[in-house]
Amino acid sequence: MFRNLKLRRPLAVLDLETTGVDVKTDRIVEIGILAVRPGRPAEQHTRRVNPGVPIPPGATAVHGITDDDVAGAPAFGAVADDLLTRLDGCDLCGFNVKRFDLPLLYNEFRRAGRSFPLDGRAVIDPQEIFHAYEPRDLTAAVRFYLGREHADARGAAADVRATAAVLDAMLGRYADLKRDVDGLHAQFRDPDAVDSAGFFTRVAGEIRFAKGKHRGQPLDFVARNSPDYLQWMLGQDFFEDAKAVARDALRRRGARAGV
Repeated sequence: MFRNLKLRRPLAVLDLETTGVDVKTDRIVEIGILAVRPGRPAEQHTRRVNPGVPIPPGATAVHGITDDDVAGAPAFGAVADDLLTRLDGCDLCGFNVKRFDLPLLYNEFRRAGRSFPLDGRAVIDPQEIFHAYEPRDLTAAVRFYLGREHADARGAAADVRATAAVLDAMLGRYADLKRDVDGLHAQFRDPDAVDSAGFFTRVAGEIRFAKGKHRGQPLDFVARNSPDYLQWMLGQDFFEDAKAVARDALRRRGARAGV
């Protein structure tokens, strides 16, 4: 499958078609997974999902999937365990996967009462590489790197194959890109980011908020003066690594207070 990317672990290339672009509230209507394992043929899996809510016309205009198309499809909760099995032990890849697909998928698993851990996984987003070198979208990336038009650009199955092909072509074009998944993960990860979503950052060795109402404030300062905010975070849909940072800050606060 890949000519330029070196794999030591399985890599799952993901793409979601959804009811909209709000990662907290919108739902999946189709998921595509291209599983690439070292020394084995790639395996593709595409699944339609009934979102349980009407698909807005604007979303249908993007991916072509209607309410009738998913009327007989299972709910996400019915396929959650199968998806977790397919993704088990896999590093992850997808076009805009860090800002869209992973947060939305995380929230779907959370609503289904399942955990979707990212610890120990490398995450590669060809969009980051593309925007660093040729800022455009997947269709333009296919045209630029593969020299063809992106056929069936509205479907998850075509998108995951195109994403994998674009990533491989990028590695063939740019000699300074790392040649393995862990290397690419590190190359495009903010060195100061504390968690996978970049909610916390490290400034001069001190953890600070990078987002939210306390943006720019030291974590321990917020823990001392607004611990309720960290408690609130623990009940929301933040990734587990961000929640772990909040828990550690609350523990430190409790230790200082002798609780």
